[in-house]
Amino acid sequence: MSSELQVPPEPILPRNGVITIFGYGASISVDRGHLVLNDRVGPNRRHGRFPKIGHGIKRVVAIGSEGSVSLAALRWLSDQNASFVMLERDGAVLATTGPVSPSDVRLRRAQALAHQSDLALRVARELIAQKLYGQAHVIENHFQNPIGAESIREVRTKLSSAQSSDQIRLLESRGAHIYWSAWHKLPVTFPRNDLSRVPIHWQTFGSRMSPLTTSPRLAVNPANAMLNYLYAVLESEARLALASLGLDPGLGVLHNDLRSRDSLACDLMEPVRPQVDAYLLDWLNRGPLRRDWFFEQRDGNCRLMARLAEKLSQSAPIWRRAVAPFAEGIARSIWTANTNRRRPEILSTPLTQSRKRESRGSFLEVPQKPARVQANVCRICGTNIKGAYKYCGACATTIRRENVQKASILGRLA
Repeated sequence: MSSELQVPPEPILPRNGVITIFGYGASISVDRGHLVLNDRVGPNRRHGRFPKIGHGIKRVVAIGSEGSVSLAALRWLSDQNASFVMLERDGAVLATTGPVSPSDVRLRRAQALAHQSDLALRVARELIAQKLYGQAHVIENHFQNPIGAESIREVRTKLSSAQSSDQIRLLESRGAHIYWSAWHKLPVTFPRNDLSRVPIHWQTFGSRMSPLTTSPRLAVNPANAMLNYLYAVLESEARLALASLGLDPGLGVLHNDLRSRDSLACDLMEPVRPQVDAYLLDWLNRGPLRRDWFFEQRDGNCRLMARLAEKLSQSAPIWRRAVAPFAEGIARSIWTANTNRRRPEILSTPLTQSRKRESRGSFLEVPQKPARVQANVCRICGTNIKGAYKYCGACATTIRRENVQKASILGRLA
């Protein structure tokens, strides 16, 4: 008989209201009124058991399609006003489910008729105007590029005269060309000890267009892979926000109708994308990335390891708050533009919990400064460190010793 002791599983705990599970053997179920989560197989297992009171769960994010989730678990999450999201590491949203409540069919009917008037065009102009505003802010403040920022602002001023969705998309693409050109040579650092294992094209941001797809899909370097995954988290929050308001995420105002996407959710993402970009820039500027956070497939596609994907998933509350006023603004515009009542009903604001943001000229808010990330690693060995330090204790001691030796040698030469 084996005398080996079984290693107890690591506890699963929510971070910022988000629980992330991944790997083979993942399961979500309900046992005696408790939500039970199991993650991974073998010795490195994780386990969580949560009662209905005091659990702190807002999102359960499953990375990948391996594992299982029971119908009882989805009902448990819905009863607790929490949502379930399934993502792929390449930035694809596989599924989203949230609390279900009766919605006003009149709002969806008005949404479907938005293209029969100029409503869809007005909403699309507002969304892209806010996106261009955010992009100009990012490259002016993060890249110190006032010329590029002014060029984007000039593009933004032309939106008011756009008379079709095609014209809006053309202006958006012009702004995007200026914007992503500023990103092209952005350095992406890795710890000194990892550089021998890091491909050259991983050490800059490069192009948003992947050579594998001629689109942002299937990124070939870490920075773009991280951005794709953050956009996936944002898309899931956009879908959930629209559904909770009673809007159809698929009936867009700017993006064309396609079987493979929810067009209105993509529209809602646009004004928040610069906030996601600023979040990534903050991450890259604070310290190096670790080589073991990524793996490269045989075709060159760069994917995120589970450890990094879990950290990025914890940004979901930021994007939930960011999309809320825009989603409510879209619903409010659709509702007020298609009402014939003398005393039109005022829509509730379940996402922002405030009716003070009623439409006054423009229904959208200026993007706020995103929260700082909490990941920091040593610039030499890549060890996780706390605070704003650049080096871990061991590497800092080594650097001090080397500086003392250099000073001694220079003193003797002098």
